[in-house]
This record gives sequence, C-alpha cells and structure tokens, in this order.
Amino acid sequence: MLFTYGRFLSRQLVNTVTSDKLLYQIVSWVIKYQMVICYFLYIAGFVWFILTLKKKMYKYQFSQYAWTHMILLIVFVQSSFTVANIFEGIFWFLLPASLIVINDIAAYFFGFFFGRTPLIKLSPKKTWEGFIGALVTTLFSAFVLANLMGRFQWLTCPRKDLSTGWLHCDPGPMFKPEYYPLPGWVPHWFPWKEVPILPVQWHALALGLFASIIAPFGGFFASGFKRAFKFKDFGDSIPGHGGITDRMDCQMVMAVFAYIYHQSFVMPQSFSVEMILDQILRNLTFEEQQILYEQLGKIFQDRQSMLA
Repeated sequence: MLFTYGRFLSRQLVNTVTSDKLLYQIVSWVIKYQMVICYFLYIAGFVWFILTLKKKMYKYQFSQYAWTHMILLIVFVQSSFTVANIFEGIFWFLLPASLIVINDIAAYFFGFFFGRTPLIKLSPKKTWEGFIGALVTTLFSAFVLANLMGRFQWLTCPRKDLSTGWLHCDPGPMFKPEYYPLPGWVPHWFPWKEVPILPVQWHALALGLFASIIAPFGGFFASGFKRAFKFKDFGDSIPGHGGITDRMDCQMVMAVFAYIYHQSFVMPQSFSVEMILDQILRNLTFEEQQILYEQLGKIFQDRQSMLA
C-alpha cells in the first residue's frame, strides 16, 4: 500500500501538508526514499517468511506465499489504479466504470432476446449476439456519456490535494467543444448546421471498445477461477448476482487500461508547470527548494531590469 498509493498520491500528499513545516519535511523525506523503504519492508517480510518455515508444512506455507502475491497482483494492484483515476478527475473513474455496467446489462438483454450462438465454453450463457449487441450499445453510450460528463468541472478537474472541497479549473482543450459542420445531404429544415463534439468523446470510443472486447475477459477469467474450485459465486451479498467481487471482475481490468490510456494518449506529454513542481517537491529538500526560489527570483529581477 505504501509503494502503490505513494507513487500515485505523492503530489497530493505534499500539497496537503505544506502549511506545517515539520510534517512537510517528514512527508518529503518519506516520498524521496519511498522505494528504498518499501523494498526493505518487503525484504523484512520475505526473511520473516523464511524463518517461520516448519517441517511438513513447506508445501502449505509456500502455497500461501504464492497466493498472497497473486492476490496482491490481481486484486490490490489493479484496484489501486481506480484511486489513481479518481485523482486524475472523477470523469476517468466514472466513465470507464459506467461503460462496464452498460456493457454487462446490454450483453444480458441482447443475449436473452437474440442469443443463439455460444461465445465461450467457460460461460455457456454468453452468446455472440449478446457480445456484438453490447459492443454497439457501449460505443454509443461512451460517445454520449463523455459529452454529458465532460460538461461538469467537478467531474473533469484533477484533485491536486487530499481535501474534499468542490473543484474549479480550466477544463483544457480536451473538454472544450469543437464544431463540425453537418454534411450536405442533411435537409435544410434541420435546425442545426453544425454539431459540437468534445475531443474527449473520441477517446471515450477507445474506452468503449476496450470495455466491450477486452474487459469481458476479466469476467471469463473469474468464471474459470470459480469453476476450478467448484464455486458458483465469490459471495452471496447481492441476491441473484453473487458477491461484490462477482460484480468487480471486469472493473479492475478496465481501471488499469483507463489509467494507462489517460497517461499515454490524453495527458500532455510535454513538460508542464505541474509536472516540474511535482519533480521539485518529490526530489528536493525544503532548503534546496528555498535556494531554487531565491535563484529564480534573481533571474526574474535581472530580466526585468534588462527589459526596463
């Protein structure tokens, strides 16, 4: 948890404690040496595991050790990307999660009414008709939902600290409409001559495509896992649907993709003020930051005197 969330939330944590000098120095030190701290914590657990090995228990203990790592990788690491998406803007959490739900519901209804051709042996009730119908429905929903959600700043603004207040920011070009003229074959009596489309709507189609084609394999993986241990569901907290884990099998795969897609294709690749500040806060001590501040002040004064 210290390693995963520390990597995602270091900037927000530093921004939250800037008012307290001592706490700021402690947090800055922990963030700077976070990887070393996490590594030796893991090594401590590894050594402790070796020292607790007992005769006639080796197989059981090593299987538990392997299960622990599998759970961390498959469940915890993937779910931590959900938190990272929220801090990039609730839009990047809510839209992908909604697309998974829409795809699931659409696949059920299309499969129920039109399903004839089995899709995969792991899930006999899944059909090609449901799969294709859900694909079309999810793509359409992604395009429309992105336009609706992209209009609200409290959904699109990134969270820069750990506070809980309302968000206000410049939405940036991704959430500002671009106007596309309608083609000539549209009747003249049609009231609109051009259509406003947010650039993020095109990215939403990529999310919809992943939610329809790849994310269901998270569900297939869970189905195979349950069959291997002869369980129908992971739990029974939701009547007729199993447990919470049964509803989240596709969500974790989707959360990882949404984060990687945002970092690769949506987030500006060039250096920004925020990125440079993040590096300064992460890597420089408080004294070094003060020196940098003073040197920048001198540079600005020299430039002003040259321009005067």
